[in-house]
Amino acid sequence: MNPFEVTGINTTNKRTQALFRLLFMMMTLLLILPVIIIMMTLVYKGGSVVTYDFLFSHPTNGMTAGGIFPALFGTICLVTVALVVSVPIGVAAAIYLSEYASDNWLTRLINLSIVNLAGVPSIVHALFGVGAFVIFFQFGTSILAASCTLAVMTLPVVIVATRESLQSVPMAFREACWNMGATRWQTIRRIVLPNSISGILTGVILEVSRTAGETAPIMFTGAVFFTPFLPQGVMDQSMALSLHLFVLSTQVPGVPEALPYGVALVLISIVLIMNSASIAFRMYLRGKKKW
Repeated sequence: MNPFEVTGINTTNKRTQALFRLLFMMMTLLLILPVIIIMMTLVYKGGSVVTYDFLFSHPTNGMTAGGIFPALFGTICLVTVALVVSVPIGVAAAIYLSEYASDNWLTRLINLSIVNLAGVPSIVHALFGVGAFVIFFQFGTSILAASCTLAVMTLPVVIVATRESLQSVPMAFREACWNMGATRWQTIRRIVLPNSISGILTGVILEVSRTAGETAPIMFTGAVFFTPFLPQGVMDQSMALSLHLFVLSTQVPGVPEALPYGVALVLISIVLIMNSASIAFRMYLRGKKKW
Protein backbone atom coordinates (compact mmCIF):
# COMPACT_ATOMS: atom_id res chain seq x y z
CA MET A 1 0.00 0.00 0.00
CA ASN A 2 1.31 3.42 -0.96
CA PRO A 3 1.90 5.38 2.31
CA PHE A 4 1.28 8.65 0.46
CA GLU A 5 -2.02 7.55 -1.07
CA VAL A 6 -4.99 9.74 -0.19
CA THR A 7 -7.37 7.85 2.08
CA GLY A 8 -10.95 8.43 3.10
CA ILE A 9 -9.79 9.93 6.42
CA ASN A 10 -7.62 12.46 4.57
CA THR A 11 -10.54 13.45 2.36
CA THR A 12 -12.85 13.82 5.35
CA ASN A 13 -10.31 15.93 7.25
CA LYS A 14 -9.80 18.14 4.22
CA ARG A 15 -13.52 18.70 3.80
CA THR A 16 -13.94 19.41 7.52
CA GLN A 17 -11.10 21.92 7.43
CA ALA A 18 -12.61 23.67 4.41
CA LEU A 19 -16.02 23.73 6.10
CA PHE A 20 -14.71 25.33 9.29
CA ARG A 21 -12.63 27.79 7.30
CA LEU A 22 -15.75 28.85 5.40
CA LEU A 23 -17.72 29.06 8.66
CA PHE A 24 -15.15 31.27 10.35
CA MET A 25 -14.87 33.48 7.27
CA MET A 26 -18.65 33.97 7.23
CA MET A 27 -18.63 34.86 10.92
CA THR A 28 -15.91 37.43 10.26
CA LEU A 29 -17.88 38.92 7.39
CA LEU A 30 -20.91 39.17 9.67
CA LEU A 31 -18.88 41.48 11.89
CA ILE A 32 -18.21 43.80 8.96
CA LEU A 33 -21.73 43.68 7.54
CA PRO A 34 -23.39 45.91 10.19
CA VAL A 35 -20.74 48.60 9.67
CA ILE A 36 -21.33 48.54 5.91
CA ILE A 37 -25.10 48.72 6.34
CA ILE A 38 -24.84 51.62 8.80
CA MET A 39 -22.50 53.59 6.54
CA MET A 40 -24.64 52.98 3.47
CA THR A 41 -27.78 54.06 5.35
CA LEU A 42 -26.13 57.24 6.63
CA VAL A 43 -24.71 58.12 3.23
CA TYR A 44 -28.04 57.44 1.50
CA LYS A 45 -30.19 59.41 3.95
CA GLY A 46 -27.77 62.09 5.11
CA GLY A 47 -25.12 62.46 2.43
CA SER A 48 -27.06 65.15 0.60
CA VAL A 49 -26.80 67.64 3.49
CA VAL A 50 -23.06 67.18 4.14
CA THR A 51 -21.59 70.14 2.29
CA TYR A 52 -18.92 72.73 2.99
CA ASP A 53 -21.52 75.11 4.43
CA PHE A 54 -22.94 72.33 6.59
CA LEU A 55 -19.53 71.64 8.11
CA PHE A 56 -18.38 75.22 8.60
CA SER A 57 -21.48 77.24 9.48
CA HIS A 58 -23.56 77.70 12.63
CA PRO A 59 -27.04 76.26 13.23
CA THR A 60 -29.95 78.53 12.34
CA ASN A 61 -33.75 78.58 12.59
CA GLY A 62 -33.87 76.88 15.98
CA MET A 63 -31.36 74.16 15.01
CA THR A 64 -33.47 73.05 12.05
CA ALA A 65 -31.15 74.53 9.42
CA GLY A 66 -27.58 75.73 9.00
CA GLY A 67 -24.47 73.79 9.89
CA ILE A 68 -22.73 71.99 12.72
CA PHE A 69 -19.37 73.75 13.02
CA PRO A 70 -19.71 74.61 16.77
CA ALA A 71 -20.55 70.98 17.55
CA LEU A 72 -17.78 69.71 15.29
CA PHE A 73 -15.22 72.03 16.87
CA GLY A 74 -16.42 71.18 20.37
CA THR A 75 -16.12 67.44 19.75
CA ILE A 76 -12.54 67.82 18.58
CA CYS A 77 -11.74 69.89 21.68
CA LEU A 78 -13.33 67.35 24.03
CA VAL A 79 -11.51 64.39 22.46
CA THR A 80 -8.16 66.21 22.37
CA VAL A 81 -8.26 67.32 26.01
CA ALA A 82 -9.44 63.86 27.10
CA LEU A 83 -6.45 62.30 25.33
CA VAL A 84 -4.05 64.79 26.90
CA VAL A 85 -5.39 63.92 30.35
CA SER A 86 -5.82 60.15 30.09
CA VAL A 87 -2.92 58.93 27.96
CA PRO A 88 -0.05 60.07 30.25
CA ILE A 89 -1.84 58.80 33.36
CA GLY A 90 -2.83 55.52 31.71
CA VAL A 91 0.63 54.86 30.30
CA ALA A 92 2.28 55.71 33.64
CA ALA A 93 -0.08 53.36 35.50
CA ALA A 94 0.58 50.59 32.98
CA ILE A 95 4.35 51.04 33.32
CA TYR A 96 4.10 50.73 37.09
CA LEU A 97 1.90 47.64 36.96
CA SER A 98 4.01 45.95 34.29
CA GLU A 99 7.56 46.94 35.20
CA TYR A 100 7.66 47.90 38.87
CA ALA A 101 4.78 46.43 40.86
CA SER A 102 5.21 43.08 42.57
CA ASP A 103 2.48 40.47 42.79
CA ASN A 104 0.85 41.36 46.10
CA TRP A 105 -2.57 42.29 47.47
CA LEU A 106 -2.20 45.94 46.48
CA THR A 107 -1.45 45.12 42.85
CA ARG A 108 -4.34 42.67 42.70
CA LEU A 109 -6.63 45.31 44.21
CA ILE A 110 -5.52 47.83 41.59
CA ASN A 111 -6.13 45.35 38.78
CA LEU A 112 -9.57 44.55 40.17
CA SER A 113 -10.38 48.25 40.35
CA ILE A 114 -9.35 48.74 36.73
CA VAL A 115 -11.60 45.87 35.62
CA ASN A 116 -14.53 47.23 37.63
CA LEU A 117 -13.96 50.77 36.32
CA ALA A 118 -14.26 49.47 32.76
CA GLY A 119 -17.72 48.09 33.53
CA VAL A 120 -19.20 51.21 35.13
CA PRO A 121 -22.07 52.65 33.03
CA SER A 122 -21.42 55.98 31.36
CA ILE A 123 -24.28 57.68 33.24
CA VAL A 124 -22.54 56.82 36.53
CA HIS A 125 -19.34 58.38 35.19
CA ALA A 126 -21.41 61.46 34.37
CA LEU A 127 -22.62 61.78 37.96
CA PHE A 128 -19.08 61.23 39.20
CA GLY A 129 -17.85 63.96 36.86
CA VAL A 130 -20.43 66.39 38.24
CA GLY A 131 -19.43 65.69 41.82
CA ALA A 132 -15.67 65.49 41.30
CA PHE A 133 -14.79 67.95 38.55
CA VAL A 134 -17.73 70.35 38.34
CA ILE A 135 -18.28 70.80 42.09
CA PHE A 136 -15.25 69.58 44.08
CA PHE A 137 -12.47 70.83 41.78
CA GLN A 138 -14.66 73.80 40.79
CA PHE A 139 -14.09 73.42 37.06
CA GLY A 140 -17.73 74.28 36.49
CA THR A 141 -19.58 72.97 33.44
CA SER A 142 -16.72 73.26 30.99
CA ILE A 143 -14.68 71.43 28.39
CA LEU A 144 -12.12 70.56 31.07
CA ALA A 145 -14.70 68.96 33.36
CA ALA A 146 -16.29 67.01 30.50
CA SER A 147 -12.91 65.88 29.15
CA CYS A 148 -11.70 64.78 32.58
CA THR A 149 -14.88 62.73 32.97
CA LEU A 150 -14.27 61.11 29.59
CA ALA A 151 -10.63 60.51 30.56
CA VAL A 152 -11.61 58.67 33.74
CA MET A 153 -14.13 56.60 31.80
CA THR A 154 -11.56 55.52 29.20
CA LEU A 155 -8.54 55.04 31.49
CA PRO A 156 -9.03 51.24 31.73
CA VAL A 157 -8.78 50.93 27.94
CA VAL A 158 -5.47 52.78 27.84
CA ILE A 159 -4.04 50.96 30.86
CA VAL A 160 -4.93 47.46 29.67
CA ALA A 161 -3.75 48.03 26.08
CA THR A 162 -0.48 49.60 27.24
CA ARG A 163 0.22 46.92 29.82
CA GLU A 164 -0.36 44.10 27.35
CA SER A 165 1.94 45.84 24.88
CA LEU A 166 4.69 46.31 27.48
CA GLN A 167 4.49 42.69 28.55
CA SER A 168 4.80 41.54 24.93
CA VAL A 169 8.35 42.95 24.73
CA PRO A 170 10.72 39.98 25.24
CA MET A 171 12.34 39.79 28.66
CA ALA A 172 15.67 39.14 26.93
CA PHE A 173 15.68 42.79 25.81
CA ARG A 174 15.47 43.95 29.41
CA GLU A 175 18.09 41.49 30.62
CA ALA A 176 20.52 42.57 27.90
CA CYS A 177 20.16 46.20 28.99
CA TRP A 178 20.58 45.35 32.67
CA ASN A 179 23.70 43.33 31.90
CA MET A 180 25.12 46.42 30.16
CA GLY A 181 24.59 48.46 33.32
CA ALA A 182 21.41 50.30 32.33
CA THR A 183 18.95 51.19 35.05
CA ARG A 184 15.37 49.98 35.01
CA TRP A 185 14.06 53.38 33.90
CA GLN A 186 16.68 53.66 31.14
CA THR A 187 15.62 50.23 29.89
CA ILE A 188 11.95 51.20 29.92
CA ARG A 189 12.53 54.55 28.23
CA ARG A 190 14.93 53.44 25.51
CA ILE A 191 13.91 49.83 24.84
CA VAL A 192 10.53 48.82 26.24
CA LEU A 193 8.45 51.89 25.37
CA PRO A 194 9.72 52.30 21.76
CA ASN A 195 8.97 48.64 21.07
CA SER A 196 5.46 48.82 22.56
CA ILE A 197 4.27 52.08 21.01
CA SER A 198 2.07 50.26 18.50
CA GLY A 199 0.11 48.62 21.31
CA ILE A 200 -0.24 51.92 23.13
CA LEU A 201 -1.74 53.40 19.98
CA THR A 202 -4.32 50.61 20.03
CA GLY A 203 -5.58 51.91 23.35
CA VAL A 204 -5.60 55.46 22.00
CA ILE A 205 -7.64 54.35 18.98
CA LEU A 206 -10.25 52.71 21.20
CA GLU A 207 -10.37 55.77 23.44
CA VAL A 208 -10.95 58.13 20.51
CA SER A 209 -13.80 55.95 19.28
CA ARG A 210 -15.51 55.95 22.65
CA THR A 211 -14.98 59.56 23.69
CA ALA A 212 -16.21 60.98 20.39
CA GLY A 213 -19.54 59.19 20.66
CA GLU A 214 -20.36 59.49 24.37
CA THR A 215 -23.33 61.65 25.32
CA ALA A 216 -24.22 61.13 28.99
CA PRO A 217 -20.84 62.08 30.53
CA ILE A 218 -20.64 65.38 28.65
CA MET A 219 -24.33 66.24 28.93
CA PHE A 220 -23.99 67.02 32.65
CA THR A 221 -20.42 68.31 32.74
CA GLY A 222 -19.68 70.58 29.81
CA ALA A 223 -21.69 70.18 26.62
CA VAL A 224 -24.60 72.49 25.89
CA PHE A 225 -27.60 72.36 23.60
CA PHE A 226 -26.62 75.55 21.76
CA THR A 227 -24.11 78.36 22.04
CA PRO A 228 -23.56 81.08 19.44
CA PHE A 229 -19.86 81.34 20.29
CA LEU A 230 -16.93 79.00 19.92
CA PRO A 231 -15.10 78.10 23.15
CA GLN A 232 -12.11 80.34 23.88
CA GLY A 233 -10.54 77.97 26.39
CA VAL A 234 -10.98 74.74 28.32
CA MET A 235 -13.05 76.48 30.99
CA ASP A 236 -15.80 77.35 28.49
CA GLN A 237 -18.76 75.22 27.53
CA SER A 238 -19.16 73.87 24.03
CA MET A 239 -21.49 71.98 21.77
CA ALA A 240 -20.75 68.37 20.81
CA LEU A 241 -21.83 66.23 17.89
CA SER A 242 -23.17 63.37 20.02
CA LEU A 243 -25.36 65.67 22.13
CA HIS A 244 -26.35 67.67 19.05
CA LEU A 245 -27.51 64.47 17.36
CA PHE A 246 -29.46 63.40 20.45
CA VAL A 247 -31.22 66.77 20.71
CA LEU A 248 -32.07 66.91 17.01
CA SER A 249 -33.50 63.40 17.07
CA THR A 250 -35.60 63.73 20.22
CA GLN A 251 -36.32 67.32 21.23
CA VAL A 252 -36.36 69.67 18.24
CA PRO A 253 -39.58 69.71 16.18
CA GLY A 254 -39.59 70.29 12.46
CA VAL A 255 -36.09 68.96 11.81
CA PRO A 256 -35.56 67.80 8.20
CA GLU A 257 -35.23 64.04 8.02
CA ALA A 258 -31.79 64.18 6.42
CA LEU A 259 -30.27 66.48 9.06
CA PRO A 260 -29.79 63.96 11.92
CA TYR A 261 -28.42 61.42 9.45
CA GLY A 262 -25.97 64.03 8.19
CA VAL A 263 -24.78 64.75 11.73
CA ALA A 264 -24.39 61.03 12.40
CA LEU A 265 -22.44 60.62 9.15
CA VAL A 266 -20.02 63.39 10.13
CA LEU A 267 -19.58 61.93 13.62
CA ILE A 268 -18.79 58.42 12.43
CA SER A 269 -16.57 59.81 9.67
CA ILE A 270 -14.48 61.68 12.24
CA VAL A 271 -14.04 58.49 14.24
CA LEU A 272 -13.08 56.51 11.13
CA ILE A 273 -10.60 59.15 9.99
CA MET A 274 -8.91 59.35 13.40
CA ASN A 275 -8.81 55.58 13.70
CA SER A 276 -7.44 55.15 10.18
CA ALA A 277 -4.66 57.65 10.81
CA SER A 278 -3.74 55.96 14.09
CA ILE A 279 -3.83 52.50 12.51
CA ALA A 280 -1.62 53.63 9.63
CA PHE A 281 0.90 55.13 12.06
CA ARG A 282 0.76 51.97 14.20
CA MET A 283 1.45 49.77 11.17
CA TYR A 284 4.37 52.00 10.21
CA LEU A 285 5.89 51.67 13.68
CA ARG A 286 5.21 47.94 13.79
CA GLY A 287 7.04 47.54 10.48
CA LYS A 288 10.14 49.09 12.02
CA LYS A 289 10.37 46.46 14.70
CA LYS A 290 13.35 44.14 14.56
CA TRP A 291 11.62 41.20 16.21
